[in-house]
Amino acid sequence: MGWIMAMFDLPVKTDEQRRVATHFRKELLDNGYLMLQFSVYARPCVTCEQMDSHIAKVKAFAPKGGNIRLMFLTDQQWGKSATIIGPNYDQGSREIDPAIPEQVEFWE
Repeated sequence: MGWIMAMFDLPVKTDEQRRVATHFRKELLDNGYLMLQFSVYARPCVTCEQMDSHIAKVKAFAPKGGNIRLMFLTDQQWGKSATIIGPNYDQGSREIDPAIPEQVEFWE
């Protein structure tokens, strides 16, 4: 069990670039990713096959411009990560430290 993390820099200087970047972020959310930061998303993956499948999906809807990096972290690595939040940070509706979804915990 682990997490696949998507980190990206997409151009947003024009209206069209912003539209494309927004579409990419919505595709990530529709595919089960959680937004950790504005350009960092993650989703749990139960198997290596599931990870490979999600990499292929992201490649399929990735915009032509920009830089996207996908990284796999084991649960142990994810658990050792630290989140540091300043007192004036506005998180909005984002989860700061997402936990493993309950339906995935069954596989552990």
